[in-house]
Amino acid sequence: MRTHCCTEPYIIATNRELSKMHPIHNLLHPHFRYTMEINALAREALINSSGIIESCFTPGKYSTELSSVAYGQLWRFDHEALPADLIARGMAVEDPDSPHGLKLSIEDYPYANDGLVLWDIIKDWVTDYVNHYYPEENLVGTDDELQAWWTEIRTLGHADKKDEPWWPVLKTPKDLIGILSTIIWVTSGHHAAVNFGQYDYAGYIPNRTTIARVKMPCEDPTEDEWEAFKRRPEDELLSAFPSQIQASQVMAVLDVLSNHSPDEEYLGAKIEPVFEANPKIKAAYEVFAGRLKELEGVIDARNADENRRNRNGVGVVPYNLLKPFSAPGVTGMGVPNSISI
Repeated sequence: MRTHCCTEPYIIATNRELSKMHPIHNLLHPHFRYTMEINALAREALINSSGIIESCFTPGKYSTELSSVAYGQLWRFDHEALPADLIARGMAVEDPDSPHGLKLSIEDYPYANDGLVLWDIIKDWVTDYVNHYYPEENLVGTDDELQAWWTEIRTLGHADKKDEPWWPVLKTPKDLIGILSTIIWVTSGHHAAVNFGQYDYAGYIPNRTTIARVKMPCEDPTEDEWEAFKRRPEDELLSAFPSQIQASQVMAVLDVLSNHSPDEEYLGAKIEPVFEANPKIKAAYEVFAGRLKELEGVIDARNADENRRNRNGVGVVPYNLLKPFSAPGVTGMGVPNSISI
């Protein structure tokens, strides 16, 4: 919901309000690749009425409705940037003296540790890009296409929230940098972190079952229930787990969702021709790409650090979800440009 669904208004507004020669259209274009197509496929078989989610998850026919209610009560654009999200969830507080300007509530928090580095890399690239095309403060406010783009996102794309006071204003290059960094983070780092580890984490059904078909045994069973439990306690567990068909469907879907296609386009891996044509933008992109390659080594070093007990140790899985690059297949790593699966 926070990635696939909420990115659609950005895509539609970008294509309707920004001409193809507009610099912000060019910046966002690679981050919208295949998203509308994958969302259309999801509506046909995944989140549709009586689809896989409603058939295999505990809330049943209310599954998508619950997500909708959560969006209505909790979603706000200004909390979708990673630093703001961490603060809103009580996982960090602002601290100018700490790295990234935040002090984490849990110091060894792999998603936040790696994500904040990636967030800074994205924001610095966006800053260089925006400052090149908008060198003066007033240029953002007088860009009619850009203003129409942001107005459509707020008032049409999220019409039910158009009057909320938390929407960022778009008057200065700094405002634009914050908005664009948030959109790009959601389509790249955020989606990668919540998507590509699904099969590793939940492909083994008992590790994260999607449904409980019966209530778990109570503390005061009947005599027959108690005798049945003593005779074969595993039957109680199996009766609660998803059925074989439900488990098979979920495993198959998670495998597909966690898969990188052979033509995946990763963050910083391929410069757009329009960026290459501008020497200053090309240089800024090369810095961006170089820092992403450095992040690979940073994450490897963190996973090898024995003091980081949430990502190193016996039975602890290394945290690779925000490593920028990946081979094809189910790898549990790789940050694509866009929400393409």
